This record gives sequence, structure tokens and C-alpha cells, in this order.
Amino acid sequence: MRTWHPILMVVLSVALAAAGSKDVSLDELKARLDSAKPDEQVQICVTIAERQVAAADALFKQSKTEEAQSAVRDVVTYAGRARDAAGITGHRLKSTEIDVRKMAHKLSDVKRPLSLEEQAPVQAAIDQLEKIRTDLLNKMFKGGK
Repeated sequence: MRTWHPILMVVLSVALAAAGSKDVSLDELKARLDSAKPDEQVQICVTIAERQVAAADALFKQSKTEEAQSAVRDVVTYAGRARDAAGITGHRLKSTEIDVRKMAHKLSDVKRPLSLEEQAPVQAAIDQLEKIRTDLLNKMFKGGK
């Protein structure tokens, strides 16, 4: 039972962070990130990136292109930070890869109705997300070599 206690505490804290993050603003999540443990950083970064995908979609629909492009850049930044944190701990590699794949797929949907000029940076972000996914898969199946 003693060996399960620390594991249970980590799982519980990650679950609480994920559940509680829905009520926390984006700025609060970003502020919390630097002081969080690497295991918690993974979930916080994924949450920020997922929220920014949704924000980019809404902003493009409102013709707020510059703000939308900024949100897209945040998606790549925080997905990369999630990859880095998962790589440090060796935990949540698979779930992070799945989350990043879903983000790339959603950005593909966001990109379709955009003008050609607006599509290029979104496609670049999708390409970067695919590289992040590849890095995570390499870490999972090749031990990070």
C-alpha cells in the first residue's frame, strides 16, 4: 500500500489540476506554469494550447486575424513546452501525443475556410505540431534516441 500512495497522489493532483483548470483563466494558467512541477506542467501546457486552438477558431470567424494568429503561435509554443515537460518526466507521453494530434486536426479544420494568406501561418503551425508529435513518438518508441 505504501508504494501506491505516492503514485496515487500524483495521479490525483494531475486530475484535480485538469478538472480545476476549466475554471481558471488563461493568464492564471500561464502564471501557474513556471512554478508547477514537470508532471503538472504537461497538463497545464496542453490545456493552454487546447484553449488557444478554440480561441483561434473563434477569432478567425470574427475576422480578428492578428489575434487569431497570435493564438495559433501560442498553440505551438505550449504544445512544445508540453512535449519538453513530458520528455523530462517520461510520463504522459502518449496522452500528450494524442492531444497534439487532436490540436493539429482541429487547426486543419480551422484553416479550410481561410484566405490563402491566412492559411500559410496556420499550415506552418500544423507542420510544427506534427514535428512535436514525431518527437513524442520517438521518445515513446525509441527511448528518446
